[in-house]
Amino acid sequence: MASLRRAVINVHRILRSSAVANRSSIASASPAASFETLLRPQYRWVSNTTQSLDIDLSNDEKKKRLFNRLLYRSKQRGFLELDLVLGKWVEEHIHSMDENGIKALVDVLNLENPDLWKWLTGQEQPHEAVKTNPVFSALHNKVMNNLNSYASPETRSEPGQPWVRGWDDFKKGRDSPLSGNQ
Repeated sequence: MASLRRAVINVHRILRSSAVANRSSIASASPAASFETLLRPQYRWVSNTTQSLDIDLSNDEKKKRLFNRLLYRSKQRGFLELDLVLGKWVEEHIHSMDENGIKALVDVLNLENPDLWKWLTGQEQPHEAVKTNPVFSALHNKVMNNLNSYASPETRSEPGQPWVRGWDDFKKGRDSPLSGNQ
């Protein structure tokens, strides 16, 4: 309850300070513009999610900062399997990418974790826009090659079916896989 009270007080303070500072501009501007002015982020650490990523590879400092940001986004997604697969792939390939490759990487990083994992592992078919992305295609090929090399087909479900299985897969039975739970 106290945090709600603090949030309401902060919103009131922001609205009041913006209204006092922009009194003349609010009166003359359209309602949509004044509403947008009032809800503008007040601090630099608040990011605008609709703004596209600026890709500037002109100097080494900006390039290094961009690469570090993309590496962090690929390794810290909050989905362990994607953190490992995507982070390692980006770490290996980001330094050889041009501007179009980086834009394709950003498009892949903007995808939702569960969807991206299902598409990479072949559990579901991705949309056409995702299929044509060169970064996604390379990642998909790497994941599928690893699955075909290290996991026996008996441990995986049919393409298009989820991989959810019970915890008793280690039991040998008529319907259980030959080895492990993949």
